Amino acid sequence: MTVPENNQNPWTRDFTAAAQGAPRLVCFPHAGGSAAYFRPLAQAVAPGVRASAVQYPGRQDRRHEPFLDSVPALAEAAFEALRQELTGPFAFFGHSLGAVVAFEVARRFEQLTAQGPTRLFASARRAPSVAGEEQVHLLDDTGLLTELERLGGTESAVLADADLRALVLPVVRADYRAVESYRAAPGARVTCPVTVFVGDADPVTPVSDAAAWEGDTTKGADVQVFQGGHFYLDRHTAAVASAIAAAM
Repeated sequence: MTVPENNQNPWTRDFTAAAQGAPRLVCFPHAGGSAAYFRPLAQAVAPGVRASAVQYPGRQDRRHEPFLDSVPALAEAAFEALRQELTGPFAFFGHSLGAVVAFEVARRFEQLTAQGPTRLFASARRAPSVAGEEQVHLLDDTGLLTELERLGGTESAVLADADLRALVLPVVRADYRAVESYRAAPGARVTCPVTVFVGDADPVTPVSDAAAWEGDTTKGADVQVFQGGHFYLDRHTAAVASAIAAAM
């Protein structure tokens, strides 16, 4: 992972150089995910877009920091970390858990600063206004592993190694607790347009639930459906990058 020497912000990671004045895309990871997941996407949108990714506490190089196991806590901390760093045009991309964290960070920018994101890209996540009843974070380790295998996105070598599982599962459980306990405030909306990306075979995000983002923004939402499941992005990085570049 490439982190420029002048990047002192523990919350963000840069992977590529970008053209002078390029708009900024900040990516928010899924449950159990890290900033490194977005390296291929960052490389695909460069140099016209400078893509950075958020690194939540409790994983990889931040593994000694305590987890933040609620969406509001993640959003508040990320907002405070980003508000001084984002000075030019910027947009947010969030995958799964990251979509609702990005939504809440966007709301804070819109409410508390002079500039909000130009667009929110919501990936593999139902609209914040659509409630769910999942309780994956309450499963035992075997049940949690079964869910990770069902969704894909986690390397089989990680799931098969006991030492790696011991590192990964507490992170995953904390993130699931955050997203499963999240409830958007009644009437909560962003004032930027939303582009929704979703897989046509996503077992936890039906296209109809993804399309409901239309009601969570005052500027309209468009939905782009790809072949694949919850991690459709792994197979369609180039197409998603093209859509992001066109929208930005």
